[in-house]
Amino acid sequence: MKQIRPILTAVFLTALSVHPLSAQDAEEEEAGRSLMEEGARLFLEGIQREMGPALDDLRGMTEDMEPALRQFVEEMGPALSELMGKVGDLSAYHAPEVLPNGDIIIRRKTPQEIEPLPEGEIEL
Repeated sequence: MKQIRPILTAVFLTALSVHPLSAQDAEEEEAGRSLMEEGARLFLEGIQREMGPALDDLRGMTEDMEPALRQFVEEMGPALSELMGKVGDLSAYHAPEVLPNGDIIIRRKTPQEIEPLPEGEIEL
């Protein structure tokens, strides 16, 4: 019995000393998290303050470009649809090549070069 008493005393003292440390660690961790959150909030506010004028300028520029883009789509939309109807599947062609003289060549792949898509999968 005398041999067990020192062991029990050591276990009891260890348990008492660990408990306050874990509570202290939790408080420090919570305070650190709060500091991190505050820092992130201040950082994002600074970015918003700095980027605000640039975003306003971008909004104004897009409003100025909107009529021109609408006209482009109205005029070129039918032509692009017709072109896509003639071209068909773009995966049947190699990437465009620019020749030294400035010409652009788009070569059609041979049937052996065209890889069939696996069942049930969609190529993006």
